[in-house]
Amino acid sequence: EMCIRDSNAEYMGLLKSKGMTLRLRKTRKDRGNVTMGYGRVGKHRKHAGGRGNAGGMHHLRINMKKYHPGYFGKKGIRHFHTKKNTLFVPSVNLDKLWTLVSEQTYTKAKERLTKEGDKAKAVVIDCTKAGYFKVLGKGELPKIPIIVKAKLFSKGAEERIKAIGGACILTAQIINIIHSNSQKKKKKKKTKKK
Repeated sequence: EMCIRDSNAEYMGLLKSKGMTLRLRKTRKDRGNVTMGYGRVGKHRKHAGGRGNAGGMHHLRINMKKYHPGYFGKKGIRHFHTKKNTLFVPSVNLDKLWTLVSEQTYTKAKERLTKEGDKAKAVVIDCTKAGYFKVLGKGELPKIPIIVKAKLFSKGAEERIKAIGGACILTAQIINIIHSNSQKKKKKKKTKKK
């Protein structure tokens, strides 16, 4: 008898911790009714419509079509072994080029241009170091000659940079040339050893 009382006390304690009193539960009213309010025909079963997303194309199709359109099926072209770094091309426009260099260099370049004229040294702006790979041609440039280093240039950007007496240097190409030269040297060494 003591054991039963203890277990009941534990059960009551659990219910109280869940936050609802036993006397207010629906089951208290339904005692004595065979089906406990769940009906004789349908019966109270565990997973009547199937577990999880079951029936999305069958008995639950309306719900899927209404609230999750496009859930089923395929779209687009499969691209195996995508290399996202080849698509990574952060770009900068001409009007923002001078923001990649400090204000001090801009003022010095202006002063140099007024003193020396056409013989003034051009300022080097390395876009790849600043995290930009491509230079686009939007905006105007001040008439100070610059050397711009980047992996890619748009046609308009190249024309505008050259119009102010500047130059465009392709950094990716330089890297490729250096790499190919080092490869050639290695091959020559191997042939000499043989």
